[in-house]
Amino acid sequence: MPTIVVDVMPKAELLDPQGKAVAGALARQGETRFSSVRIGKRFELTVDGPVDDATLAAAREIADSILSNSVIEDVVGIEVVE
Repeated sequence: MPTIVVDVMPKAELLDPQGKAVAGALARQGETRFSSVRIGKRFELTVDGPVDDATLAAAREIADSILSNSVIEDVVGIEVVE
């Protein structure tokens, strides 16, 4: 069965306190190769049947209306994984 993967991230202009905490932990561990961390969400929607344009449009609507908060988050990716 195909799966539609939806990735949601905090808006770039907003502070990401979880990412900042992870970046701080990396620095405390001596890891200096990464200057920042941003933490988002991944949703996997399993599809019963083929994925067509209507199914992708429905997934986009669900991503925008239910899976993300448009005030503080952006849907950054929707892809089909077979």
